[in-house]
Amino acid sequence: MDIGVKNKNYFIAASSKGIGFGIAKALSEDGANLLIGARNIEELEKAANKLSRFGGNVIYEILDASDYNSIKKWISFGINKFGTVDGLVVNAGGPRAGYFFDFDDGEWEKAFNLTLMSAVRMIREVLPYMIEKKKGSIVAVTSTSVKEPIDVLLLSNVMRSGVTSLIKSLAIEFGKYNIRFNNLVPGRIDTDRVRSLDNLNADKKGISIEEQMKAECSQIPLGRYGQIEEIGKAGAFLLSEASSYISGVTLLVDGAKTKTVW
Repeated sequence: MDIGVKNKNYFIAASSKGIGFGIAKALSEDGANLLIGARNIEELEKAANKLSRFGGNVIYEILDASDYNSIKKWISFGINKFGTVDGLVVNAGGPRAGYFFDFDDGEWEKAFNLTLMSAVRMIREVLPYMIEKKKGSIVAVTSTSVKEPIDVLLLSNVMRSGVTSLIKSLAIEFGKYNIRFNNLVPGRIDTDRVRSLDNLNADKKGISIEEQMKAECSQIPLGRYGQIEEIGKAGAFLLSEASSYISGVTLLVDGAKTKTVW
């Protein structure tokens, strides 16, 4: 199926690996032009080389999602190269794991800037271009913690819930400009971040990582972790013309693990 992204311009944050890279790969395979961003220039260059084999034009620029000046520079770089932007993926590495008494005010402020304010700032920078042409699609990568809080991820639970509410609010406010906003909610996807959490939980329980992963899979009706390519295709769909009447939704990609109805 042609999802309608060929020759369109998509800016994807935190995309040198993991879920961001998966979305970039799915878009690139259908001929989209990409601006990718992450903090490590070597990893960005490797990712760009991989993505350029699939189709569209791929450019890259350093991006620190917790730094507003870095966000502005990244967006400006993409606009200067492509002239406009058709879609944005709001994405950032998650805040540090831990419990309530593990965090002082400084940790809360870091999480606020990394997760919630990065979304506000990225969206603020691209919206004028989308409003001008009365078209655009923005997808925020969040977490199942917005549906069911995760035990050891207090900072993520709080900040990503704020992002989810932001996206729903903006879908209502800017629908008149034909700009769509949606949340992409990954479940247990086989990424470096999830592996690190598995290690943390395994150490806490005094078991092997293999035993921890087996326990996690037992809680997933589909019986396995999701792959980066699978959630990448879901993200590309939400950005594309194939989802032109979908806005304000929070799409779970979790193998039916989350039990909440809404």
